This record gives sequence, structure tokens and C-alpha cells, in this order.
Amino acid sequence: MAWPPATATATTTTGSQSTTYAYRSSWHSWAWRLCLSVLCVLFYYPHGANLLPGEKINYNLVHSWADKLGMELFHLGDFITRRKEVQESFKEAKVEARSGGTIVEAMAKEIEMMMELKISAVRRIMDTAENTALSHQNEKADKFFSYYNAKDMLEPGEPMPTAPPRDLDDKGEPFIFVQPKELVLTPNAEFHNTPVNFSVSSVHVPVNVFDRASDVIKAIQWSENLDQIFRDNYKKDPTLSWQFFGSSTGFMRQFPAAKWKKDVPVDLYDCRLRSWYMEAATSPKDVVILMDGSGSMLGQRLDIAKHVVNTILDTLGTNDFVNIFTFDNEVNPVVGCFEDTLIQANLGNIRELKEGIESFKPKSIANYTAALTRAFEILEETKTSSRGAQCNQAIMIIGDGAPENNREVFELHNWRDPPYKPVRVFTYLIGKEVANWDDIRWMACENQGYYVHLSDTAEVREMVLNYIPVMARPLVLGRHDHPVIWTQVYADVEDTKLSDYLWEIKQCEEQKNDVWEYRRINDRMLEPGEMQRREYRRMKATWNQPVDSNVYQFMTTVSMPIYDRRENANITEEVLINEALWELQTRETRIANILGVAGTDVPISEIKKLLSPFLLGVNGYAFIVTNNGYVLFHPDFRPIFQGYILKPAYNSVDMIEVELLDDDRAARDFNPVLLTIRDSIINQSTGSKWMLVKNHFDEMKRVARIKRQYYWNAIKNTPFTLVISYPEQYGVSRLAIRTEQDIHRISIKGSNIRSFFDGNRWKIHPDWLFCKHSNKTFKTPERELLFFLERMSEPGWRWPSSRSAMPPEHTAAMFSNNSSAGRYPSINEKESYYCDRQLMQALVFDARVTEWFSKNTSFNSKDDKGNEFKQRFGITVAFLATHSGLTRWHEFHTNMAEEPGAGEIFSQHNKRAIDEIWYKRAVDQHFIREESFVYSVPFDAGETGSEIIVTASHAIFHSEGGKNAPAAVVGFQFQHSALYKLFHNITGNACAVDDKDCYILDNNGYIIVSSRVHETGKFFGEINGAIMKRLVEEKVYKRVIVYDYQAVCFESKNDINASNMLLSPLFHLMRLGKWLLHTALWYIVQLLQMTPGVAANFGEAYMDGNITEPEPEDSTQVKNTAWLRYVTLHRTRLKSCDMQRELYTLYNEKDNVVYNMTAHACERPFVVLPIPASNLILLVIDQLCPREGALVLTVNPKPIDYHLSPNETLACYKRAREFSRKRPQSCISRHANESNIKLCGKACSLYANLTLLLLSHVLSRLL
Repeated sequence: MAWPPATATATTTTGSQSTTYAYRSSWHSWAWRLCLSVLCVLFYYPHGANLLPGEKINYNLVHSWADKLGMELFHLGDFITRRKEVQESFKEAKVEARSGGTIVEAMAKEIEMMMELKISAVRRIMDTAENTALSHQNEKADKFFSYYNAKDMLEPGEPMPTAPPRDLDDKGEPFIFVQPKELVLTPNAEFHNTPVNFSVSSVHVPVNVFDRASDVIKAIQWSENLDQIFRDNYKKDPTLSWQFFGSSTGFMRQFPAAKWKKDVPVDLYDCRLRSWYMEAATSPKDVVILMDGSGSMLGQRLDIAKHVVNTILDTLGTNDFVNIFTFDNEVNPVVGCFEDTLIQANLGNIRELKEGIESFKPKSIANYTAALTRAFEILEETKTSSRGAQCNQAIMIIGDGAPENNREVFELHNWRDPPYKPVRVFTYLIGKEVANWDDIRWMACENQGYYVHLSDTAEVREMVLNYIPVMARPLVLGRHDHPVIWTQVYADVEDTKLSDYLWEIKQCEEQKNDVWEYRRINDRMLEPGEMQRREYRRMKATWNQPVDSNVYQFMTTVSMPIYDRRENANITEEVLINEALWELQTRETRIANILGVAGTDVPISEIKKLLSPFLLGVNGYAFIVTNNGYVLFHPDFRPIFQGYILKPAYNSVDMIEVELLDDDRAARDFNPVLLTIRDSIINQSTGSKWMLVKNHFDEMKRVARIKRQYYWNAIKNTPFTLVISYPEQYGVSRLAIRTEQDIHRISIKGSNIRSFFDGNRWKIHPDWLFCKHSNKTFKTPERELLFFLERMSEPGWRWPSSRSAMPPEHTAAMFSNNSSAGRYPSINEKESYYCDRQLMQALVFDARVTEWFSKNTSFNSKDDKGNEFKQRFGITVAFLATHSGLTRWHEFHTNMAEEPGAGEIFSQHNKRAIDEIWYKRAVDQHFIREESFVYSVPFDAGETGSEIIVTASHAIFHSEGGKNAPAAVVGFQFQHSALYKLFHNITGNACAVDDKDCYILDNNGYIIVSSRVHETGKFFGEINGAIMKRLVEEKVYKRVIVYDYQAVCFESKNDINASNMLLSPLFHLMRLGKWLLHTALWYIVQLLQMTPGVAANFGEAYMDGNITEPEPEDSTQVKNTAWLRYVTLHRTRLKSCDMQRELYTLYNEKDNVVYNMTAHACERPFVVLPIPASNLILLVIDQLCPREGALVLTVNPKPIDYHLSPNETLACYKRAREFSRKRPQSCISRHANESNIKLCGKACSLYANLTLLLLSHVLSRLL
């Protein structure tokens, strides 16, 4: 029996009159046939729906169950949501075509104007800094200068620290102590509620920089004059985020002033290692790192060398290319598959190189000639093949001395076109006592590079960073060219090293919890079921990859270099007088110094607000792609896992890794059509294309296969391209208001638009930009909206012309070129607010026509039908969400009192309108079964033990002139227990006996109702894999494979070798934490009253990083020690990997023959039927038939096996299939006057950074 369309017409009266329904003849006919079928069933089965044990499943009986359940649920939803009344409310709207090309062009223009405004602010900081530094060049450094130190400054009421008792510092000089300054800080919503002060800036100094050093404190002094330009910039553009000046001496001055956060274990931040600084200070570069592998590079020399390599890698960005080779008798890459090529320096590849260098061990005699020849050949091949950065090239040599200077190698490869030397050479001499320093220094000085001598790890970072000013010399000598740099997306001030630290802490916490759990439940912890639950719980946590998270602030930064305008300067340096005597001498020399980098952050959330998601509609979205093909943001960009840990390669996600075509290709076998589109996008062309794609959603547990339209447009003067996409089926048309519904016209007619938003049962989309005031903050988006609605009703209201004011440079140019055209407003005269006119018009229209929804007239009526529904189904809330971002709801109370309850809970978690899962699914369902509701329960809801809430939703479409568009979604929530009771009443005892299993499954295979409540919300394949497999084979469900190219895996981690001991303060902190944990575990073992032998075994097993459990002598020992492997930390490291999920979706073909098939003994021990007017199916299984209990189908992710060789990794696999990219437009790698600069480094002083040296030495001995 087919389900007819429930084409009910509603006649609604006002006041206290009830709602009546007059169903058309088709409805009466269908209901009459249903009654006859039920009577027939009752006639043949006199005991109602009861089935005797062992009796075959009766198809007609199951059909009647499905029909009756569908009728009950649809009638309930029809009445509760008043969907026909809602549809009638939108009859005044019109439907118009959505022009993707026009939309993407307008959005790109808005973003371009906003970005021009940020560039303008940075350019003013740069210009002011260069002039200020020049005017203060003759001022002496005041070592007692007081400034706002971001880590030390105080707020009113905080105690003032006392001076240290020491009279001398580490160098034996008088100790400098300056009282920290006091400053009032106020939390500001625009800066994520960080307490700030807008009158001054604050200074962050890295831990490895001494702020009282002459060059540092002098730069801090003169840069304080930047406060005025910071304030002026913010006054001109109140949407500015953090403004800053990163000095080449290491400190960073930021505005507004704020305290540096102290919730991280160690402050690793150094602005010179951030992408915005590195990319602005140097043009893109190809780098070959050569590491001496001779037998003398052992012990501390090896530690220092590896630290140098890691620090160099930290200075590279996604526009740079690099490789590392170790050399002894042979020259070998540290990562075997990267041989004879340079790889892009993204986070994933850098991590691979660091892991490769970590395991390196020196062998024999170093062949410098072979190493240099190999490096030059790779750089030459890279340049001739048009790969790599195609700009700067450099060789970096790390060793403890060269036997000769290899002049003939440089003459052959680098001196062919004098005075130009295409490859710079930087040398790092390792060791305290070294004799052969002159040859390795000569290599750097004769090849426009820099030489440093390192004798301890404490000085590595500062010495390595000396190469950046050298590579910046062509930029500085050019003077007038200041390249504008836009960075890849990154997580504010977070260091990627913290991810490994947080993962270590997470593992320690899990171990501690296991120990306490064992103490609580003892041997029950070793039961297979308990072990499986614990493992699943942990894996489930790793799959937690939220798209929207407030843990980190993701942003891009615009920056540009700041040059020292002096051409000559006096320098003081140590000069070797004879073989044993060094003397300080002062001389004037030619210089080309970079002072630092100016920049401002642009939060990704602010860019998203310019995208007008309202114009794209439900299931539409926009994203931005960089010149490297990486996404700046995307709805499937998932940079964190475990809810708070950054992924190892979080910001190098390619667009083709998130746009998954529905073409059934193997993993990483990307469709040529998609690659062609990608090339067009990164080359900043304009175009459009439609594609069949797989869209996963709802925690990556559901999938939809749809046809989407794509449009893209370049954002001028940036490396970015904007792409928009929407479903072709319902995205090509959109709802719009007619002229007579304009806000201004409504107000003229006497309507109070503020009254459309009375009460508190409504919310607006919190992430959309409806109206924004630059100088006012509001507690909620709703209060801000009400403020503007009142202003719109006042005389003289004017819509702002643009969200972003025009930069003053553009305004001045326009005024000078068009002086006769009239007066142009300056940036100071722009409006202090912005409103999205189209969105506001649509919102007010939606509010006006749905104003009745939240009122009490019908919902709280005392008619019998309404009360019956409320009592039978436990209705908690009815809701309505519109395409303009408005959400309304109505609570259902147990009595007439207005006590708070379900409505507040609903509104807290369901205020994002078209971005809610139930909204998207309802719109998709409309094209499957128009007159139907989508039902869902939370995943794994049955395990919570609390009351389960069922959510039902239905899409409202408005049609006009043959076009239709989604206008709203209505829905309701009710208690799962009521649905379970209804199902039980319909089926009687048939599903309660042991020989029958009855399930209600949704369109993705998740259990909505089961006779075992704890199975609610689980995937059915995990409960009965054999039947799920049959449902797939019979084309009830289709298996859809979805690839996750952003997954994180965990590989075993052996003990870290000595080379890592001094690499980072975090390492010492982790070692200290582990020591404390060892001690705590030992005391716990004592509390458990374990035997001395077992305790000894525990200590031995735990302290071994590889953990091999000793062979038991007898069963008693096995019982006593078996728990050790579950409380012992199995250390793993984070690793980027690819995974796949096998998701499922219902076949939507009408009259699917499988629904007409009856059960046939144990050959087909089930009957499956669609539940009319829903996204559900009813499945009844004969439990007496044997089944393959071991077969489990899961939607959980599984690693993809690429059949790699033992020495290959995913990075190798990806390198062999790397994608095209567009190089940055700016490349300044040479200048004719650079050969006049003779500064190329000197030996470092042994007294530098003695405090850090002593600290590192003590920690390495203690830990």
C-alpha cells in the first residue's frame, strides 16, 4: 500500500478558536484503506498483533505497523508545527534566480576592500617605524628604560615585586632591575574578551632575548613612538585586530596593550619564527641543509647540530622548499624518499624531516666536496625544471670544521656570473674547541652568506636567526619596494610543539586514570568487554574533530618589512690580532639592515562575516584558497582533535582534500576535472563548474550525494581566491521580498518593526553579520539587533554603502583625479556602523509573517486533540527557523505556568538556523518525500541513561512561476520514551518476544527505536552486521566511502635519543612530569599492597620505553602482572594520516522492489518497509535464524592502506603526487650593491646567555 501525499488544507481561526483540518478525498481514501487492512489483520489474527514463537514474519502485518506509525507521527507533526500555516505565511514573498557569478564577485570585492584597509594600516606603521628609527639613530640606549612588559606589567592592586638580592648579574656587571609598570586593562569582546588597554602598546620579549642588551632596549625605546600611529589606525578602522611591530632583535610590540597569557607551561613565542615575520623579511627560498656526519660529531656537538637543523626548519614557510642531507663518505637524505629533490616546507613535511634527523647517527669521515657538489646540482636542477621557490637559494652547512675551502666547487657552480652569486652559503661551526674555523668561515663570506660559531645549545636560536637579515639585504637595498605578505591560516600565538606536549600530558592522564580504575574495580578491568569499552572511549575522543571551536583563534596576517634607511653605520667587533689575541675594534661600514616587520591580524571569523551566507542559502558555503592550493577556511576544515589539540599539519589542507567528488575513485586518485578546477582557482581565474560530490556532516557520520554548483573569483592584490558553492537542486533559486515589504515602507504605513521581535522566544544566527556597531558592544546579538531596529524607525536612517571604509590612500587618489566630481568622504567621516541591507530586509519580513508562531493561542489551547498529543508524546518544544537566520520556538509545559525548561535548552544549542543539522536534512528530505518529517536522536543516546529527545523537522518551500525555494523549517522535539511506547502499542507483544527483533532505522542506518533502549543512536551495522550487509546487497542502503585526508594516527614512539634533551624547555617539563608520575605510580603500587617481586617487575616494565612484558612463570604470576600492560604508558607520537569511513544512505528510488519482498525462512529472515512520510524504515528480524555474529559493520574511521614499503610514509606517497601551485608575485633575491657589504659573521663569545646555559646543563643532569 503506497503512502499518498498528505495534502491537508488548514482553516485557521484567531483568538481562542481551535484549528480544524479538512482532508482531501485522497486522504480519506487512504485512511479508509488503512482501516480495512487493519481489520483484515485483526480478522486473521484474533489476538491482535501477537505472533506465536517460531511463526514466520507476516509481511502484511509489518506493513500495517509501518503505515500506522507513519500516520500517527505525521499527524502529530502536522498539528504541532502548524506547517501549513507557516507555508501560507510566506505567500507574499517572491522567488528569484540566484546568480552565483554575481554573488561571488560582490563578496570578493567586499573582502578585497577590507583587506586593502588592513594593508593601508600596516603601511602606515611601516612608514612611521622607518622614519622614527632614522630620527632616533643617535640616541643612546637607556638600560633602565621602563616600558610595558607584557609578561611583567601589573594591574592596579597587584603587589609590586622587590628587587633581587644579587648585586651582580651573570656577566659580573651591576644587576639591572626596573620596577614593572602598572596599567588598567579592560576585557574587550572584539579581542575575544582579552583585557586590553587602547592608550598604549605592550612588549613581549622571548625567553632567549635579554631585554637590557643595548640593541634591544634601544629599539624598545624608539618603537614606543609607534603608539600614536597604532591609535590613529584603530580610530580610522575600529575593526582592526592586533597591530604589531616585530623587531629583528627579538621583541614584539603589540597594540592594544595586553598581558601575555600564562596558561602555557613554557613561553616558546618568538615573533621572528612566525610565518608573518619570516615571509615578509625574506623572499621565498630554496634551501639545502648539509649536516656533517663524521665521527667527531658526537655527544654535545651532535645535540647542537640537530638543534641548529630544527631551528632552521622552524624558520621556513609554505612558500619555501627544503631538504636535508647528511654527509660522511656518502651524501644521503635524512628522509629516503625525498632524495634529489626539494620539498615544500609545510608542517607535514617539516615534521617528517625533523623525525628523520632525530634518528641520525654520525659514522665516518666527512666529504665536504661531494656534499657541496650534490647541493649545487640539486639547486640547479630545481631552477632549470621550474620547481621549488624559484627565488632565493641557499646552502646551510652544519659541521665541526672543513678540511679545505673547496674553492673549485664554488668557482664551478656559484661564481660563473660575477659579481652575482646565485646561491648563498651559511655555515654553522659546532664545538667549543675548534681549530679549522677559517675555511668554513671563508665559504660563507665568499658566497654572500654568514658564519657563526656555536658552542652550546642555549645560543642556537639567536645565532641561527642571523641568516634572515642577510637574505633580506636585497630587499633593504631596494629601499622603496615593501612586499605585502599574506600568511597561511594559523592558530594565533600557539606553537605546534605544544601539540606533542599536550598529547604527552593526555597519555599521562589516561595512565593515571587506568591506575585508579584498577584500584577501584580490580580484575574486572581486564575483562574483554571492559577493555573494549575503554579502548572505544579513547578512540572516540580522538575522533572528536570540531569544525567550530573557541579553543584557538585562527587567523591570517598581513605584514610588510621595515628597513633601516641608513647606508653606513659604526660597528664594534672582535678582530683577531694574532693566533691567540682578540681585540674589540670600531669601524664604519656599509650596511643593509632590516629593522623588523609590521603587521596586523585578520581573524578568519571576521572574513567569514563578509561572506553573506544568507545569499548562499542552506547547504551553501564559501571558502578561500591560497596560491598553494591550501584552504584558508572551509566548512570541512578540521584543524584540531581531542577537542583541544592542534593537528600536526593542520594548516596545509588542500582544497581537493575537502571537496570529495562522488566518482568512486580510490583514495588520492583525484579526478582530473577537479584538478583542472583547482588549477584555475590557484591561478586566480574566474570561472564556474558543477560537480557531483559527497558531503559528509554531523560529526562525519552522515553523508549526502548531491550535485553542486561552484563559482570562483580572485581577491585582487592578495594570493587568495574566493569560491562559493550551493546545491543545484534547490540552490539555484532563493526567496526575496517584494518592494512593498521594504522596511522603510512598512514603517511609513505605521508598523512598528520592533514589535515583530517581542518576547524572548527568538534568536538570530550568532555568526552572521546583521548589523554591527564599531564603537558599541552588546551582550548578545539579539540586543544589538534591537538597538538597530529602533534606530531604523527614527527619521534620517541611512543604509551604509559598504562594510569596509575605503583606505585613505584610495580616497586621496580619487579626490585628486576627480576633483570636479564632488567631495569624497574621508575615512574619518564614514559611518560607525554597518548593516547588511538584504539580510535585514529578509529578517524583518520573516519576523513579521511568523510573529504568531511563538504566541500561546493555539499551543496552549485546551482542545482535546492538543492535550492528547502533549500527554501521549511528551512534546517539549516546537520550533521554526527561517532562511534569514531567525529561530522561533514555543515551549510545552506540564501546566499553564511559564516555568523555564525545554525552550531555553533548545535555544542554547539550536540557534544557527540554516546551519543546523536538522535544517539541512529537512531540506534534503523535501526532494525525497515532500510531505515528510526527518527524525533523529543523538548518537549513542541510549548509553547516557538520561531521557532521550527525538527531533523532527520538515522543510517549508515557497513556489512561484515554476520556481521554488526553501523558506523555513519547522519541527518539534518529544520524548523518546513516548515514541517507544507508541511503537510498542502498535506492534503489541510481537517485538517483545525472543524470536523477533524490531528496529526503526533512519536514512543513514542509525537506530531510532529498538526493543533494547541502550542501542538507541547506535549504527545498526555494529549491532547486526549480517543483516546490515544484506540490506546493502539488496539495495536498501548504499555504502558510500568517504575519505578523511585530515586524520591523525598514533605511531609507537621509542625512547628519544640524547639529541633532544636540550632542544626545548618543553622537553624538560615533560621529563619532570614523567618523573613525578613515576613516583606517584610507585606509591599507588605500594597502596595496592603488591608483592615486592611484582613491584620490581612493574618498575622495570614501566621505565622501559618499549615495554616488553616478562614471561610469566605460572598462572598466579600472570594474574598478578596482567594488569601492568593496561596501566603502563604506551608512548605514541602524533602522525598525519589518511582514513576512510564507510557511511550509508538509503536508496531513494520510488517503489523499490525490496520493500515488496517477504521473509523466506532463514534465507531472508527479515522484512523491511519504509515508514511513510518520514526518513525511517521498519525492520523486523527473525531471531531464531542463525547469524554471523562476528560480522560487524562500522562507520568509525579506518586507516587507508597505500601498500607502502617499510621505509615509506604518507609524506612520501603525497610527494610523488604533489599538486601544482602558483608562486608569490614578489621575489627580490639580488641587488648590484650587495657585494659592497662585508659583514659575514664572527665567532660567538663564550659568555653569551650563561643563565640559559647553566639552566640547560642543570636540567640535563637532573632529568
